[in-house]
Amino acid sequence: MGELPNQEPRSVMVLGPSTGFRTEIEVGGHHLVVDEPVAVGGADAGPSPYEMLLAALGACTSMTLRLYADKRKWPLERVRVSLQHRKVHAQDCADCDHKPAKMDLVDRVVFLEGALSDEQRTKLMEIADRCPVHQTMQSKMQVNTRQG
Repeated sequence: MGELPNQEPRSVMVLGPSTGFRTEIEVGGHHLVVDEPVAVGGADAGPSPYEMLLAALGACTSMTLRLYADKRKWPLERVRVSLQHRKVHAQDCADCDHKPAKMDLVDRVVFLEGALSDEQRTKLMEIADRCPVHQTMQSKMQVNTRQG
């Protein structure tokens, strides 16, 4: 789940589209395609950027739960994670200095398969919120942008 100790993080190289939205991504020798759905002008050649973000959260969640259950030798057979992203009105944003009109909301449903006790299931659901990608998404993040 994330960077390994004593290992340099791998760079992500993105080659943007010359036309349309189809974008090529290379990460450590892996090649991915990101696009937008046809309904918004894309060719649907791959997941959208928000779908990739959800995929990262879902993958990290399932990996974190697998690691936790394996260390404790719990009978977790499989984790499935269903995610959706949407924009909602931020009228009730208690922590906002200024209230934006809308805020991002991710709905995550975690399905735990296996002969787990109620206590194990409860603990795994607590651990789901501790996955590194979840922690990053919940924190204040800074993106430094410069021209290359």
